[in-house]
Amino acid sequence: MNPFVRALDMQRKQWERSTELVEKATATPDGVETMSEVDVGQTPSEVVYEENKLQLLHYESMTEEQHSVPILVVYALINRPYILDLQPDRSVVRTLLENGFDVYLVDWGEPSRLDASLTLDDYVNRYIDNCVDVVRERSGQDSINLLGYCMGGTMSVMYSALHPEKVRNLGLMAAGLCFAGDSGVLELWGDDDYYTPEAVTDAFGNVPAEFLDIGFALMDPVDNFVTKYLRLYDNIEREEFVENFSRMEQWIGDGIDVAGTTYQQFLEEIYQKNSLMENELYLDGKHVDLAEIDMPVLQIIGEYDHLIPPESSKGFNSALDTEVTTMEFPTGHIGLSVSSKSHAELWPQVCEWFEERSVVDEAEAEEVSEQAQLPSDEAVEAEEAPDEVEEATEDAGEDESVDVEGATDEAESDEPDEADESEPTLESVSGIGPKRAERLRETGVESLDDLADADVEAVADAVDVSPERVDDWLQQARELLDR
Repeated sequence: MNPFVRALDMQRKQWERSTELVEKATATPDGVETMSEVDVGQTPSEVVYEENKLQLLHYESMTEEQHSVPILVVYALINRPYILDLQPDRSVVRTLLENGFDVYLVDWGEPSRLDASLTLDDYVNRYIDNCVDVVRERSGQDSINLLGYCMGGTMSVMYSALHPEKVRNLGLMAAGLCFAGDSGVLELWGDDDYYTPEAVTDAFGNVPAEFLDIGFALMDPVDNFVTKYLRLYDNIEREEFVENFSRMEQWIGDGIDVAGTTYQQFLEEIYQKNSLMENELYLDGKHVDLAEIDMPVLQIIGEYDHLIPPESSKGFNSALDTEVTTMEFPTGHIGLSVSSKSHAELWPQVCEWFEERSVVDEAEAEEVSEQAQLPSDEAVEAEEAPDEVEEATEDAGEDESVDVEGATDEAESDEPDEADESEPTLESVSGIGPKRAERLRETGVESLDDLADADVEAVADAVDVSPERVDDWLQQARELLDR
């Protein structure tokens, strides 16, 4: 190339860069002003229940009619829940409302030093349970939909195992459930060979938000400390980009501390011991038995999630003995809730899944309506009084009397006799519920003796679980049979 041409070309590029810098500098004050003015969490709501720092939010409906079964959203104990309502066109809350759902959300607030001793049992069996009961009472439904995000999904699984009668459908969104050695950097960092949660809680009490924030940021340091700011510089003149960037930065910087005892318990039991997946988790002496989860389960998974890799969620499916639907979408952990593509393609499917399983038939609706008109003590008495059951049967007409009679017979047949209590069955094995027991019987494994003598690989293939889990069943069966 002619040296004069090269020199002129370099000079032209320098002038272009200088012009660009002037334009960026001119736009920067407007961009900074835009960043300071963004709003988040704008969907109208009211607080319908408070306990300690917790607030239960109920959102205003956006449709003339709502589905009978409400949704309670359970968020993580880390950061604020408005990531689910970041802006109107990228709001999980608003999407649910626009699809006719009655939406509630748990806002945990920030624990004080006095809350450092709160345990997982407090959060699951006290706070979540109280919120569920409030929603049940307000809606008149015996069971409601749960949608748990991240750590909130993990706690929702615990709750559903301990209180299955109160959960109609369980949605899990980027929930960390299975940590068997292949669940990414976070699991590796939390390994008990390298990390002692107790040392952190001994030093701080509650775990500081700043401590957690820097840890999450270091999982992808180039993007979190360099690339995203370069993207902001390149797009500083685009108001919409700056607004979206600012909302995300506001949420990232709005972290909250985590109760120390709960943090330690969660890290040790869920990450290090994998107790939930192994069906060995106990909360205050109560077994979180996965076999009790009998409601439909939806797994919503980010394909590129580096915080909760897909295997941390999908690997848990084999531990469940119920209908499980998996929706894996090409986005990350936060993208599930805020990306425009997720709201255009993923969330309509999620809403459809909940809608199909939230239909209350006429008989159920009539029963709920009748119970709602009775004081709680009278409702219990009505269920137990045979005279009132007979009166209801007579009033219901011939067709409905058959249903009531059948329900009574079924209830009576479910009562265990002495033989049932003394002789263990397939369902006596931890991890085998009614549906899984039925599949085992279909393959010829009809009793504990059959299970104890079964071939591990054959059973694993037949019921679609891991050989390791079947081997555990066989060992339990032999112990129950005193072999």
